[in-house]
Amino acid sequence: MSYVTETPAAAPEIAMAHFAGRLSVETDCADVAHALKSGDQDFVLLHAVGTEAAYARRHVPGAIHLPHREITAERMAEWPDDTLFVAYCAGPHCNGADQAALKIARLGRPVKIMIGGITGWEDEGFAFASGTAPGEPQLLLAA
Repeated sequence: MSYVTETPAAAPEIAMAHFAGRLSVETDCADVAHALKSGDQDFVLLHAVGTEAAYARRHVPGAIHLPHREITAERMAEWPDDTLFVAYCAGPHCNGADQAALKIARLGRPVKIMIGGITGWEDEGFAFASGTAPGEPQLLLAA
């Protein structure tokens, strides 16, 4: 018996609940990239950590720089109540996206995190944008 099978797998109902729960609060870089490329972006992408200079240097195209420390009810009132927010941070070693998601959820807003963050985006080979505002023409940098 291997370590894999030493603990029996969960019943399908338990596995379904577990994975559905994870997918309700997480998305990944590939799904975000697909939404951006296809024009099906039905969420606000938040670069939830770092300085304005770090954001200007490189960020996921279309992301708004809104560090978790600046998330307030007043700031979030800029969007309709049912807007889905997708937060990301530097990567697996960073909890900025989790902190942003917690604040957004406490404000009663729908939210997910983009697992992997900038590190995952780079690992997938996706291009970054540079500049200080998501609406400005931005230089795409090779990952």
